[in-house]
Amino acid sequence: MPNHIELFKSYATFLDEVMSASSLTAKLDGDPTLVRPGSNPGELMVPRFMLSGLASYDRSTGYADGDVTLNMQTVPVNYDRGRMFTVDAVDDEETAGVAFGQLAGEFIRSKVVPEVDAFRFAAYASSTGVGSASGDLTAGPAVVAALRAAINEMDDAEVPPDERHLFIAPSLLGLVEDMATTNSKDVLLRFASVTMAPQTRFYTAVKLNDGRTSGEEGGGFAKAPGAKKINFMIVSRPAVAQFSKHVDPKVIAPQQNPTADAWKFGYRYVSVCDVYANKAAGVYVHKATT
Repeated sequence: MPNHIELFKSYATFLDEVMSASSLTAKLDGDPTLVRPGSNPGELMVPRFMLSGLASYDRSTGYADGDVTLNMQTVPVNYDRGRMFTVDAVDDEETAGVAFGQLAGEFIRSKVVPEVDAFRFAAYASSTGVGSASGDLTAGPAVVAALRAAINEMDDAEVPPDERHLFIAPSLLGLVEDMATTNSKDVLLRFASVTMAPQTRFYTAVKLNDGRTSGEEGGGFAKAPGAKKINFMIVSRPAVAQFSKHVDPKVIAPQQNPTADAWKFGYRYVSVCDVYANKAAGVYVHKATT
């Protein structure tokens, strides 16, 4: 039995890799070494630079002094979710450990990743000050024109082009690719990456089921009432505060389970995703109107 627990502990590292490989938004993660716990529960301190601009150079006195300020901005944790699963010890033995061993990986891939992505997209889409437009895109030229408009707006706002990541609905990306023209190819080359975002996790708002209320026992998420489909979203990585505060997969062996002869697998994910107020121009969302 101890060997089974040690195996799971080593497997926990693999779960992090599954999360990173499967998540569409993992590429936007900030450096976790820069994050500090907040002074209050449910808060994180994330870095924010403030720099002075250029000043006139004086040949007698030299340079004008400038200020470099690194503020640790307080950001409230806005995502705290978890689940606990139970697998009967005999069921696990009869399947040679498959019942318990595959549970964790499947849970991350099919449940955790889609919800985390959907929550992040919705959070960024609803943030104050981000660029936005709306319309129903039904043809390739219309999609290209909408992307060009977004690029122009971000160019005018001096958003660094090498950090812009495009997330786009598969059907719309297909319309652009089917054009097979120089214009359609060039517009996609203006982004650091192009990622298809399934419509099931691409809404301006989502509802997180609590897993306890009648009708919500299955947990997970759903499109929120009144939410719109997102056609595409452009995110500059430095514009968002996306950090994981606490990711804890745990295992309880049958011998330590006081209520049942069963393995228990628990998973909790606590994170923050927000848009820096002074970099809101680094996020642009185009949403459907119908």
